[in-house]
Amino acid sequence: MNLLSSGEPGSSEPGCSELSIGEFAHASRLSPKALRLYDELGLLVPARVDPGSGYRWYAAEQLEPARRVAALRRIGVPLAEIKRMLPLAPDEAAAALVAFWSGAEAEHAARRALAGHLVYELQGRGSQMYEVEVREVPERQLLCVIGRMHQSELVERSRELFVRPLQAAGLPRVPGDAGAAFLIFHGEVSGDSDGPVEWCRPVPADRAEECAALMPQLKLRTEPAHQEVFVRLPVSAMADGGTEAELALGALREWAARERREQGGAVRMVLSRTLADGAEEQQRQFAVPLR
Repeated sequence: MNLLSSGEPGSSEPGCSELSIGEFAHASRLSPKALRLYDELGLLVPARVDPGSGYRWYAAEQLEPARRVAALRRIGVPLAEIKRMLPLAPDEAAAALVAFWSGAEAEHAARRALAGHLVYELQGRGSQMYEVEVREVPERQLLCVIGRMHQSELVERSRELFVRPLQAAGLPRVPGDAGAAFLIFHGEVSGDSDGPVEWCRPVPADRAEECAALMPQLKLRTEPAHQEVFVRLPVSAMADGGTEAELALGALREWAARERREQGGAVRMVLSRTLADGAEEQQRQFAVPLR
């Protein structure tokens, strides 16, 4: 079959560079159903649609991007990410694919670790995933704001509502882990649930009112002194989509059961900083206050 001539009813003149949706599907290794979906999403729009029949026709030069879409889908790249990649220059598209694949490998490794953790639990052997630590947290003054969101919104909303405004204000810091910003999850936050999240930033007690005046959109409150149990996640876990969090919380639950300690508050994610090879890097900690 000549891929440059359709042979379908309503085809353009012989010798034109158009392919029917059936020919294009065969040549690109994409099904007609997928092609119709990609048209609706604006990902792969036909060169022409017959106004009478609604039949789709594709240009021969669309085959290369279509085959690229097919290849990206086979390795699990989401449609939204493919749509972002397609218009990029080759070097930029390659860099985007490398970044996506690095994240996918990190998530796969985390899921493998979670599977191992579950196997150990089912076999009654417990888990040795993370080292659990306990610390004393002093009474402190916090600037806070609460919002509801899904897991997919968490990073960008954190930047929008909290991180960027605080950076612009240049507020003084409390030294050490006691001064690290943190998030409190007052409800379930996932792809299906938009639970309430509270962002908190400790500020020096002697300058708390001054800081609050600079950030009127944030609420100033006092957090009592307490003890909390926590685990440190590796920097490589920052890109993980939630699996590492499940492992970390499992380790905390296991420790609490073993030590017969009760949870005294909601789970929190602490955004501390650590020195590695002379450079400062952000580190996540998952923590739970104790009674």
